[in-house]
Amino acid sequence: MTQDQSQLTVPERQGMPALGLGTWENDDAEQCAESVRTALDTGYRHVDTAQIYGNEAAVGDGIAAADVDREDVFLATKVWISKLAREDVLSSTEESLEKLGVDSVDLLYVHWPSRTYDPEETLGAFADLRDEGKIERIGVSNFEPEHLDRAAEVLGEMPFANQVEMHPLLQQEELREYADEHGVELVAYSPLARGKVFDVPAIQAVAEKHDASEAQVSLAWLREKGVTTIPKATSEAHIRDNWESLGVDLDDEDVSKIDAIERTDRRVDPDFGPSAWN
Repeated sequence: MTQDQSQLTVPERQGMPALGLGTWENDDAEQCAESVRTALDTGYRHVDTAQIYGNEAAVGDGIAAADVDREDVFLATKVWISKLAREDVLSSTEESLEKLGVDSVDLLYVHWPSRTYDPEETLGAFADLRDEGKIERIGVSNFEPEHLDRAAEVLGEMPFANQVEMHPLLQQEELREYADEHGVELVAYSPLARGKVFDVPAIQAVAEKHDASEAQVSLAWLREKGVTTIPKATSEAHIRDNWESLGVDLDDEDVSKIDAIERTDRRVDPDFGPSAWN
């Protein structure tokens, strides 16, 4: 049974709230701004966007409209694969900051290790942006262990976070083990498998046991694995439902039941992604 919403608190991982609002495909400016405002006023303090989403300005409007100070919001965006050459990283990030209406972001990701990505050039530009105070942390997205190893060589440290698709139908055991060993924060996008978790009997059973939604159970399972989640939501009902996942406490039996789901259902698999190279 979920707790009273006013009693819910978001755990943090190295200063990053472990539940955030994803904005992928939320490209209606008015709707996007309103969903961001609603999420922040509900209690969220982590908002995720990207250059390619085309909604950075709307995200900025939502943050400005919320009754929350900017310094209390963990804000992340991503540099698209066509902008990963050094000068493009620098110029496109300046454009992102202008659209967002902020002086800096808390986390900047390399969106994919593809196209114009070059570890030395791209990550060197990221390091310069951090030195200039334009970004607080360097992140990567859709990286596999070999890409993380190379990034660490270039940076002299591991990236702060790796954002990947992860949910009960794509459990990412190898990446989770790697992240635990090397101190990389994992951030799960599409944590509800784009709605597919609602149809999984094991998740349905755990949800019924806890008088919770399948979405809440999936988010709680990821939290048990030490993973930050950024579920996309546009309606107030879904924003609040995801928020209330913080009140769902799974026991070992619940976790084991979900661990035993034998499916590999990747929902995001572009032809420029690492999985297409194997």
